[in-house]
Amino acid sequence: MTEVSFHFNAPDKLAYACRFARKVQRSGSRLVIAAPAETLVALDRMLWALAPQDFVAHCRDDADEELVHASPVLLAADPRTAPHHEVLLNLHAEVPEGFGRFERLVEVVSALDEVDRTEARARWKHYASRGYAITRHDLVLKGG
Repeated sequence: MTEVSFHFNAPDKLAYACRFARKVQRSGSRLVIAAPAETLVALDRMLWALAPQDFVAHCRDDADEELVHASPVLLAADPRTAPHHEVLLNLHAEVPEGFGRFERLVEVVSALDEVDRTEARARWKHYASRGYAITRHDLVLKGG
């Protein structure tokens, strides 16, 4: 069964996604970041703008098939099309279709955006109602 975790109180969800991508890449795992198209564009720019020592090898899901398969981090609007199945970071407002194919699912929740927090509660209820054990990570307690 997919491990589900919620990372709460992110002051900036995209900056957190960049740090999370760096951490997952350094661990040797593969990551799919699922988000709406406009969020993926912004995230792609942010990842390319990281300092050289923080570089995260990534590509969009519309890249050449060989690059998509080789990339440790994939930015995808629809995670069902991703070739990797290790870690899924969800930045969509809804439960990502096909999340059960992944070993781990991570949901990032804003510290201040009440709409985002409300949508996260609905996703939490969805996973809990289907028997997923949910791990909670408070980013304020961890220092971001």
